Amino acid sequence: MTIRVLLVDDQPLLRVAFSLVLESQPDLAVAGEAADGAEAVRLALRDKPEVVLMDVRMPGMDGIEATRRIVNECPGTRVLILTTFDLDEYAFAGLRAGASGFLLKNARPEELLEAIRVVAAGEAVVAPRITRRLLDTFASRLPVEGGEAATALQSLTPREQSVLVQVARGLSNAEIAAALNLAENTVKTHVSRLLMKLGLRDRVQAVVFAYENNLVSSA
Repeated sequence: MTIRVLLVDDQPLLRVAFSLVLESQPDLAVAGEAADGAEAVRLALRDKPEVVLMDVRMPGMDGIEATRRIVNECPGTRVLILTTFDLDEYAFAGLRAGASGFLLKNARPEELLEAIRVVAAGEAVVAPRITRRLLDTFASRLPVEGGEAATALQSLTPREQSVLVQVARGLSNAEIAAALNLAENTVKTHVSRLLMKLGLRDRVQAVVFAYENNLVSSA
């Protein structure tokens, strides 16, 4: 299957560069280009690409608001945020808006290609440990959720809640298995079920959810 990628950046030269890299791959194709968030939302709704490569600092509607709208209105489309620093406030905001990860703008072409493929496959680009570092940095801005979030939490079994806390601490499946004395395949099943019950797309979103609901505290 060809992975269609929408390129969003207000700098034409960067869009050209990304386009050349993507078009060199037989399994990737440029679905379109946008110079601002509003255009990105319009194209995403129209063309429903598998992945949106999203800049955040743009005139008019920025990439954070565009990410939020695309994630809410195009469930099958994943967003990969482009940022300058791995602990950038924009990366933090992008993850909270629903992005499946972020990528540094100075990443090597092979890193960009791998990130797009990983996101298209339904996984998160950013490791939970990096997500936790990011959330620790900006934890004071996270609200404590209630209402629907509390109801969703009640749908988890005690074991699934324990696994969620370990995911939020940045542990891999193997590390969670060792910590909870479970088989690794069992942990994988628990993670899949809790993501489904909470309506989350990947482990990165699970970390954000756990922080927002005060299941873990910043270090």
